[in-house]
Amino acid sequence: MILTGENKLQLYVPPDFAHGYCVLSDFAEVTYACTDLYAPQYEGGIVWNDPDLAIAWPVKNPILSPKDTRYPQWDEFLEQVSQAK
Repeated sequence: MILTGENKLQLYVPPDFAHGYCVLSDFAEVTYACTDLYAPQYEGGIVWNDPDLAIAWPVKNPILSPKDTRYPQWDEFLEQVSQAK
């Protein structure tokens, strides 16, 4: 799905659902509406280029935040979640 200022589309992501996005323009504004107050201690993620997920991203060398470069691969993420239970 491609979201643009022209098509005015939005994307609903349910709670606890992994999601990611790739900006294809020089500028983008992203707005989140959350189901509860922001709680950074519950934040988690999966590395963007995990080969097991095989996501066909439209860029090869994205600009990532430092936080996004430290996320684990999918199998490590699942292990962390199971240990937290």
